[in-house]
Amino acid sequence: MQQAQDFYDESLALNALLEPLSDGEFESVTLFKDWTINNIIRHLHVWNIAADLSIKDESAFTDFLKQMAAGIRGGRLPDFEAAYLGNLSGQQLRQTWIARAKVMADHFAVADSKQRLKWVGPDMSALSSVTARLMESWAHAQAIYDVLGVDRKDGDRIGNIVRLGVNTWQWTWKNRRLDPPGPMPHLKLTAPSGALWEYGETSDSGIIEGSATDFCQVVTQCRNVADTGLSVTGDVAERWMAVAQCFAGPPQDPPGPGVRRRNMR
Repeated sequence: MQQAQDFYDESLALNALLEPLSDGEFESVTLFKDWTINNIIRHLHVWNIAADLSIKDESAFTDFLKQMAAGIRGGRLPDFEAAYLGNLSGQQLRQTWIARAKVMADHFAVADSKQRLKWVGPDMSALSSVTARLMESWAHAQAIYDVLGVDRKDGDRIGNIVRLGVNTWQWTWKNRRLDPPGPMPHLKLTAPSGALWEYGETSDSGIIEGSATDFCQVVTQCRNVADTGLSVTGDVAERWMAVAQCFAGPPQDPPGPGVRRRNMR
């Protein structure tokens, strides 16, 4: 699956950002729930491990879920993740995370894309699983780019996240116990390479135009739509961009305008 290489390439891009940091800088507090860089990389690492177990050893994955359930009872997810990794931090954490990301990518690269895998919620295909790992790696990395004041340069592999945003159109509403307010709005997005990516038919639902990066930032809730350059026309399009959520879990609201932003050093 090409998505496995895309996941690893996104991990490598984040790894290059982290490599020059001191161990102390890994304790920098980001604008994502006040998580530190250590918190974010531990989170990515633990769930990469979980995804790898799901495809290689279902019994070990089941044991992991039991561990997690016991570990977060009365506590917080970052506390469980730190304990699970023996409080690994800094450059040692980075090295361990990127090494396991390569192992996971190699396993998914040769898997049947339709293979069903156990997960925290419903089962999912191997393709959906590795795409979700790519999306989460990209989305959580944004908080690190932001706190370090670095303007990220994306590649066309974010097309996987655009498609995830499109494919979760119906689910965004279902997750909120709502009916879709109409057909999905038409999308006209400019890829990092300059290519034009279009989805959806022209309809009364409106149109969303702009950069694919901005669209990905909205559907992953890294940014409020007001803080992007997206042009959003039509009531349905505006309503979607106000609640879009391409990740699993209960309904989440995006950050308010100006809340998530790049640190201007």
